[in-house]
Amino acid sequence: MLLLRPRRSALYMPGSNARAIEKARSLAADVLILDLEDAVAPEAKAVARRQVCDAVSSRTFGSREVVVRINALSTPWGRDDLEAVAVAKPDAVLLPKVERVGDVIHVQAALDASGCPAAVGLWAMMETPRAVLDALAIAEAALGPAPRLGAFVVGTNDLLKDTRMRAAPGRTPLVPWLTTLVAAARACGLAILDGVYNVLDGDDLSIECTQARDLGMDGKTLIHPRQIEPCNAAFAPSATELAWARKVVSAFGDPANAARNVVQVDGQMVERLHLAAARRDLAAAEIER
Repeated sequence: MLLLRPRRSALYMPGSNARAIEKARSLAADVLILDLEDAVAPEAKAVARRQVCDAVSSRTFGSREVVVRINALSTPWGRDDLEAVAVAKPDAVLLPKVERVGDVIHVQAALDASGCPAAVGLWAMMETPRAVLDALAIAEAALGPAPRLGAFVVGTNDLLKDTRMRAAPGRTPLVPWLTTLVAAARACGLAILDGVYNVLDGDDLSIECTQARDLGMDGKTLIHPRQIEPCNAAFAPSATELAWARKVVSAFGDPANAARNVVQVDGQMVERLHLAAARRDLAAAEIER
């Protein structure tokens, strides 16, 4: 079975809201992003940092992946955030406003110098035009020595603002930018999560989740617990997809096909490269159970 960690739904939780952090322990989100940045007012930054680090250190979030979004290092709070989070040891640190590979390398070096375990990853917010234009160079930090970079998180709201694109139905203006980020991430073995849907439970949430899935993303960032269920459903393999995956795995598992790169399944020619995708779907279904 493939090693796989589901990241269908990644819920932002304001670090200043102790009740929200407590509630997060019972939510069905695959990833919890405890936020010290946008969701926290300047006067609440210190309290939020302490609450988040205490929560992370408690190790009481079960199988959920716990990520902390710090403030940018150019702000008055960023370096204190990074130092505190390195001690708390979440699954990953989410760095906002990444624009150059040097941003990633600098934070990786700071985490290394702090003695933070190598298992603590680094995720990059890709939310500016420069980030998109330099996406491959940034992603290649995941191929360097002792890499921590594990995922891109798309900041679609900031991309719309900075490019002056219109938030059109179907996100047509954004699609080339999103596919560029997907290509860069996949070229270097990174996960990639879509930006947020701004309506708490609007009718188009499932449509946008499906679009992100079809573009090749692993999941979507969310702003409210009501968004978790439709997001998980959109990014999970369907019953039809699972049935097909089982047939593909079975066909290539037949000793008669051991040396074949192409087999026939239900009258359709299937290449061995499709076997990895089939195994990935089956692994995802097993984890969800």
